Amino acid sequence: MEDRIKEIVQKELAKLGAPDVSFAVEWPADLSHGDYAVNAAMAASKALGKNPREIAEALVPAIAEGLGEDASSVEIAGPGFINITLSERAVSARLNDAREESWGRNLDQDAKRVMVEYTDPNPFKEMHIGHLMSNVVGESVARLNEYSGANVMRANFQGDVGPHVAKALWALHEKGITDPESAKEIGDAYTHGSQAYDNSPKAKLEIDIINTAIYEGENAELMELWRKGRDVSLSAFEDLYRILGTKFEYYFFESETAAEGTRIVREHVGTVFTESDGAIIYEGEKKGLHTLVFITSRGTPTYEAKDIGLAFAKEEVWPSDVSIILTAAEQIGHFKVMLAALEDIAPALAHKTIHVPHGFLRLTTGKMSSREGNVIPAATLIHDVVVNTLTRNEDPLVAGQVALGAIKYSILKQSAGSDIVFDFDKSLSLEGDSGPYLQYALVRARSIVEKSELAAGATSEVPANPYVLQRLITRFPEVIRKAQTLRAPHVVAQYLTQLAGEWNSFYANERIIGEPDEAYKLGIANAFIRTMENGLWVLGIPAPERM
Repeated sequence: MEDRIKEIVQKELAKLGAPDVSFAVEWPADLSHGDYAVNAAMAASKALGKNPREIAEALVPAIAEGLGEDASSVEIAGPGFINITLSERAVSARLNDAREESWGRNLDQDAKRVMVEYTDPNPFKEMHIGHLMSNVVGESVARLNEYSGANVMRANFQGDVGPHVAKALWALHEKGITDPESAKEIGDAYTHGSQAYDNSPKAKLEIDIINTAIYEGENAELMELWRKGRDVSLSAFEDLYRILGTKFEYYFFESETAAEGTRIVREHVGTVFTESDGAIIYEGEKKGLHTLVFITSRGTPTYEAKDIGLAFAKEEVWPSDVSIILTAAEQIGHFKVMLAALEDIAPALAHKTIHVPHGFLRLTTGKMSSREGNVIPAATLIHDVVVNTLTRNEDPLVAGQVALGAIKYSILKQSAGSDIVFDFDKSLSLEGDSGPYLQYALVRARSIVEKSELAAGATSEVPANPYVLQRLITRFPEVIRKAQTLRAPHVVAQYLTQLAGEWNSFYANERIIGEPDEAYKLGIANAFIRTMENGLWVLGIPAPERM
């Protein structure tokens, strides 16, 4: 409908002499103002040299004629906005679509290949709550692309070599641990190694030697410990992925991309990169950025060089049309420089690579640091929320679904770049603005439908004007399209919160069972159920059968 309105207005503006004016078709914040608001009259005022209301008066008849029976009113508001309210006919037609399993899907990216890389935890550290941000946002971005017809490859890039690995292995050796048994044991070793690296010149030298030896791979005893620690870490990650409902199609590792990244960087010394004091750097200032080291003076590759190797590895494994990478916002600078260097080496790879930053997830205790050992492991947060949920719902299956809903919604309700402070009580509230609030609205709607003996859509009294709930449901396909275009799951989360609130108002004010219009209202309930189910799926939030 939004595209249809734009097309009508564009044609009329061209007739009026303003064919290239950019304007918006938006949803009014207050549904009493209509279903769509058009600012074309104000946007074209300067080009046409006319008062906005005068232009609006010319546009209104064209819009009304173009929409025909699909609009119940097309009116001018304020200085020249045009408000459009859909008719019961148009709303009912969309509600019929809303009962289909495919409701909300589109083919905007039909046949496109989209790789989404996210989560990216480092073996030899515990997966912490910061990685939940990347996992939850990344999974939803992947699903939005799938919902728009794309063929999606979920990828995970894990740092199994580098200084953090050397620190952990040094500490394991110091403690005489040859068979690490848990991710926590390895994470504690990393913390100990990090502190020793900062405080002991002897330890620092030993850890630097270990770091170089890992890349060389010739010390059999060291590499055996590396393999054991890596396996324990990766197994713990897989346990969390199963809980979170994420299944990656491909795993990349820094141990695999380091050599290729190093080769590519060295190959372009003198053209793209510069040698400086034994290191190889990229002088980002030429593109308004800052200088970063790609290969250290010890000959080891940095994250930037490994990411160069990763870009080529991705293309070899699964050529894509778009490559999306989700990381914490603190890496924005890193990716700007890395992509600038990649553009000088392989422009096509750089141009299709999109970095989507996300904020930090914190508890009320403040910022975390794995180096300082005060990180909250992801498994601990999930466990604590489940335990909290069990005090309200004794069924462990439901408690797990509600806990995931609480965590994921808390992350997804705000734009991806925003920091989030997780609040246990607010996240589990059934009063609004929470995952359980959405889940409970869905459970309540299902219970109403199950109690009825009528089939939705049976002959029934039909009101002259559609309910606000109906009109809100019809927005779902456009919500999905907007969220996918912006790579912004919060657009869906905020819409579902509004939708759940409208359903609760409908439920509180309208009798459904046993009323003359019961079948009609059941149709609305079923459309709400399908919309909420599909929306929750896009967000990766479970839809419990009961609560």
